[in-house]
Amino acid sequence: MAIHYFKKIQNFILDTLFPIRCLYCQKYGRWVCQECAQKIALLSIQLCPYCEKKISPNGRICPECKNKFLEKNEPWPLDALLVSARYKKDGISRLVYCFKYNFIRDLGEFLAKILSEAFILHNLSLPDVIIPIPLHSKRLRWRGFNQSEILADYLSQNIAPGFSIPVISNLLIRKKYTRAQMKIKNYQERQKNVRDIFGLNRNIIETHCNASLQGKTILLVDDICTTGATLFEAGRVLKSAGAKKVFAIVIARQEIGGK
Repeated sequence: MAIHYFKKIQNFILDTLFPIRCLYCQKYGRWVCQECAQKIALLSIQLCPYCEKKISPNGRICPECKNKFLEKNEPWPLDALLVSARYKKDGISRLVYCFKYNFIRDLGEFLAKILSEAFILHNLSLPDVIIPIPLHSKRLRWRGFNQSEILADYLSQNIAPGFSIPVISNLLIRKKYTRAQMKIKNYQERQKNVRDIFGLNRNIIETHCNASLQGKTILLVDDICTTGATLFEAGRVLKSAGAKKVFAIVIARQEIGGK
């Protein structure tokens, strides 16, 4: 009871000193007011995650890119990448920046709603498991939360009404502390930066996945995708462990030169 009372006082002080205002119109009360939220448009057209040129249902790999993997006798790491909104449109880039770097954790639910609505709009297949892209422990201590985990937890409860999809946050392990991908402008350097950064927590697989990922359909969740290198690397690791299909969903895809 005392803790609840202290929390109310703490929230009152914070609201007084740092009042919450809409990041668009500055109206008090919410980070994004209802009127401004309605102006944010979901992407109605999805592209192949690899070539980013071919229109593809649900953001699935296009036949041409699939053939390139088959010619090399390699599995494609992602079966589909669903992009919810445009990065530079409707203030999405600012919302994501405030969520991650201004530590406005409360924006997570609003951004997760965008993901959930996009997932339902495009009717992507329901996964067996949802896995957020992990942060390195050093970056997690600095930020205080994993933004992808917040998004994944919301999706778990909202993409299949009446049914909760398991979220396994620590199945993927980030083995290396690397530079933030957004700070790297070169496509090849981004790929190099995330090469072999993920491992699997075998104990978690045994506990939560009946000792195997064999035949599982997995949904990877991240906030922003640019070249796709991080998601592709995560998908590669999961496919090598036996996952049947790996889909991914992000809020937006950032454009980059030099690809």
